[in-house]
Amino acid sequence: MSATTLDLSKLHKELVTPFILPKGAIEHFRTEGYVKLKRVLSSGLLEFYGDVITQQVMRLNTQIKPMSERTTYERAFLQIMNLWTKNEICREFAFSKRLARIATDLMGVKGVRMYHDQALYKEAGGGFTPWHADQYYWPLSNHNTCTVWIPFQHTPLEMGPLAFAARSHRFEHGRDLEIGDESEEKLQEALKGQNFMHVEAPFELGEVSYHYGWTFHRAGGNSSSKPRAVMTMIYMEDGIKLIKPQNKNQQRDWDEWLPGCNIGEIANSKLNPVIWRE
Repeated sequence: MSATTLDLSKLHKELVTPFILPKGAIEHFRTEGYVKLKRVLSSGLLEFYGDVITQQVMRLNTQIKPMSERTTYERAFLQIMNLWTKNEICREFAFSKRLARIATDLMGVKGVRMYHDQALYKEAGGGFTPWHADQYYWPLSNHNTCTVWIPFQHTPLEMGPLAFAARSHRFEHGRDLEIGDESEEKLQEALKGQNFMHVEAPFELGEVSYHYGWTFHRAGGNSSSKPRAVMTMIYMEDGIKLIKPQNKNQQRDWDEWLPGCNIGEIANSKLNPVIWRE
């Protein structure tokens, strides 16, 4: 869809207009560790921004190995980060005040900053995404972090929609596991042993999810003939601080996503602007 056929001002307005959370959404998020919200974004908005983001993913992708030669992680998705720094239209989407305000309300904080964005495109025939918790990678001082997961198409089970272990955001076992075959094996057993409900269901077009940084989640493979196109933004509480990295991945994140920040100080580098503040 070309920009000339769209009322772009209408799309821009949608990105900043507050979304009224349904009754019980905040309690569900804080209790279960995630929430799925229907009709957050219109089909026209998803089509326009999805086309642009897909173009950028294809332009920036460097993964050329055949699926059979990739690791489990490499088979899970094509991953392109911080698109907001590479394209103005991607920036408009990533800086949506509507989406950031939802994160602020769900977590009960006064505002949120960008940690980073990332496109996660699971190719046709792509593999599963192993069980993991995102905050294993983040050297941040508290748990007021969350990710919004936005599919650009209706996402049935065969495309590998995001799935959650409900209430696992308070489960500390496995928080030292990097995403991969080991995390899939060990967490599958540990989460089952705790009787956490495995919540896996399709996403309607316009439906998005939010999950805490410590909520364990995974996704199935994509057995369909089309790629599963998804954009995500990671939000952190405005005022959260950088802590001493606990593993090599947190050190890498400090270097890459929090440049110039010092341990014990607010995580507010040039790559971490405030997206929403009350």
